[in-house]
Formats: sequence, C-alpha cells, structure tokens
Amino acid sequence: MSDLPRKAVTRTAKLAALPLGFAGRATWGLGKRIVGESAEIVGRELQQRTAEQLFKVLGELKGGAMKFGQALSVFESALPEEVAGPYRAALTKLQEAAPPMPTRTVHTVLEEHLGPDWHELFQEFEDKPSAAASIGQVHRAVWHDGREVAVKVQYPGAGEALLSDLNQLSRFARLLGPLIPGMDIKPLITELRDRVSEELDYGLEAQAQRAHAEEFADDPDVMVPNVVHQCEQILVTDWVDGIPLSEVIADGTKEQRDRAGQLLARFLFSGPARTGLLHADPHPGNFRLLPGATRKDDWRLGVLDFGTVDRLPGGLPTPIGPSLRMAIEGDAQSVYELLCEEGFVKESIDLDPDAVLDYLVPIIEPAQMDEFTFTRGWMRSQAARIADPRSPAYQLGKQLNLPPAYLLIHRVTLSTIGVLCQLGATVRLRDELEEWLPGFLPEEEPAVEA
Repeated sequence: MSDLPRKAVTRTAKLAALPLGFAGRATWGLGKRIVGESAEIVGRELQQRTAEQLFKVLGELKGGAMKFGQALSVFESALPEEVAGPYRAALTKLQEAAPPMPTRTVHTVLEEHLGPDWHELFQEFEDKPSAAASIGQVHRAVWHDGREVAVKVQYPGAGEALLSDLNQLSRFARLLGPLIPGMDIKPLITELRDRVSEELDYGLEAQAQRAHAEEFADDPDVMVPNVVHQCEQILVTDWVDGIPLSEVIADGTKEQRDRAGQLLARFLFSGPARTGLLHADPHPGNFRLLPGATRKDDWRLGVLDFGTVDRLPGGLPTPIGPSLRMAIEGDAQSVYELLCEEGFVKESIDLDPDAVLDYLVPIIEPAQMDEFTFTRGWMRSQAARIADPRSPAYQLGKQLNLPPAYLLIHRVTLSTIGVLCQLGATVRLRDELEEWLPGFLPEEEPAVEA
C-alpha cells in the first residue's frame, strides 16, 4: 500500500460507498418484508450485511477510517451477538493491524528525519513492521547502545488522510448509528477530528509517555516503556514483549482476563491522580499482558501509545466521586443538584430526580458491588435500555447534556467498560474507586476531643 495521500480519490470513493450500500440493503430489506419475512429476521440480516461492509472498508484504510474503526471496535460488546459474533475477528484486526506501507517509504521518512546515516543509529532494524495502525506503524529494532526498541514511523500525509476520512464519515454518521445501539456516532467523530493535531504531534506523545514512564517506573502492576528518541514523525521507545490484549480477549485464561481487567481499571483511575493525564485511547491494541517481575503468573499491564491523552492537572473532576457515591446511596436529590451544577442538566430543563437516579443506577452497578463480572450480555442490556425509543431511559437520556469537559472522560470510561466486557473480566472496581477517585469515600468526621 502506498502512502496515504496517494489514491485519495479511491479512499473517498470507498467511504462514500458505505451509505450507498446501506441504502441498497434497506431497499433489499423492504423487498423481503413485502414478500412476508418477519421484521426481526430482516433487521438482523440487514445489520449483519451492514457490519460486514463497514468493518471490511475500515480495515482496508488507514487514517481517520482506521481510527474510527478502532474507536468503534471497543463497543463490539454492545452489538447483538448474531451481528458481533461473525465479525469479531475483523474487529480484532482493526485493533491490532492494518496493511503496512512499503519499505522504501519507511526508509524515506527515516532518512528525512534522522539523516542520511540513519542506519548508524541502529545495530539492527527490521523492515517488516511488527504493527501497523491508523497514523503510523511500528518496527522492531536494536538501538546503537544495544537496547531493543520500537520505532514508530508516521505515515506521510497522515494528517490530511485523518481529516479527510473523518469529514467524510461525519457526513453519514446518522446511518452508522444503528450499528452501535445507544451510542451517538457524530460526537465521537467530532471528538476524534478535534484531536487530530495532538495525535499527529509525536512531541506531545513523547512528553505524555515520559510522564507516565517516570511515575510508573517502580510500579509492580503497570509498565510504561521509556522514550529513547523523538523527532517529528519518528518516536523510538523501549520494546515491550507481551501478550496483546486482543489475544487475551480471544484465548486468554480466566486468570489472565481477570488480572488484565483489574489492571486496566486501576490504570484508568490511577493515571489522572498520579500524572495529571488520562490515557484516552483504550482499545486493546494499546495494551499488553506481561509476566510479573518476580513471578511469571503475577501479570503486569504494559501500556503503549500515548498519542491521545486528556490533560487533567487536578486529576479527574472532583464531582465524579461524590455524585457516584450519592447515587449508590440512593440520594436522588443531591445527585440531581450536582448534575445541574455541572451542566449535565441544562437550566431550561426540569427533570424528576428519582427518574434521573433510576436512569443511572443500572449503569453504575459495577461500582455497587465488591466485585462485578463484566459481560457482553450486560453491555448489550445497557445499550438496549438506553437505545430503545419506548424506554423511559431513552426519553430521559435525550434530555441530559454532556458538558465539553466530560466528553473525553465519558468516552474513555465507556471504551474501557467495553474492553472489560470483551474480556469477560471479574473486577473489584469498587477497590479502585475507593483508592483513586476523590470524593467516592465520604470524608471522615474530625475526631472530637473529650
């Protein structure tokens, strides 16, 4: 495959063909209905065919199409099993790999940014990429000092392709909605587009990765590779061996799944508190399960790719902890008042606090229990509840607002829950909330002196 700007017309044509395909299949579905097939069967076949085309096209393209596909892939748990089942392998491919760019293009980028003698920086350099994703691909190499490294090379023209694809996808976002029940696709595409410049800036990525690597340097549970070298379209980091989370999802043991889920939740909530940064791209391709430092079965979580982060200097917003605690305690009025203060309920809207609490309680079920097993069935039930126009939850959800400051946090949390459901992990989520989420535990009353 050539670099991204070439064949731009072909890329646009492939993406533009998606809504045409949807329309054609809708006509086919109407025909099937006319001859007497049930709406349920026709709907299922229509969704299967739509999913098949969507994931096939997104998997063939890099740029924004690939990025959008990766973002969608973590919500696979919300799809009906008859749709998700046949395409799980395709979704996994979106998380881990895309067709690589030619070796000559890789060498051109390396020469342009590391100089004509770039070979001298490496004792070894593997031309075949070990991973290829939305805006760059990774090559395994040995640095001149003998360290094994991962060399991330950005595709030429990646920015242009990202914006072009996401603009094209946003034009028919409404048609993609039925594939992910309960999820509004357009804000997802808008947010991905807004973060293009950050994702393309390997300087910002190196800065975020260094902050995490320093903070987690001696952590027994989480490992972040050090940054070795960075310049424009090149990022060199320590190499990390391990089991990709996508493989744990597909073939991992119960022990591996539970451990990966626990550590993923721990990293999600501890990261902002410890670094002031939120890793905002939690698809399985960015994580590895590593043998423990002292015992191989004491697994650690390897965290890769810090291209998308949310900068939270004070950690997660303070109201999250108290509102979650009050919801668990059943204090509907206090939860409602806090949501109003934070802008989740606009001033022009008046809602019943008890109805709002009824909307929230099923979603926060994992935080109510000592341990909770995340499953695809649970995820599907939540998605169906929120997406069904006949449901009170659907009607109430339409009246709630998501403030801009919470947009990325919301997506990261949903994405992480999606991965936990793919893992089928049993997680002590409450332990992580008590440890890392300010305000989740009530403040202790000061001791009264006798």
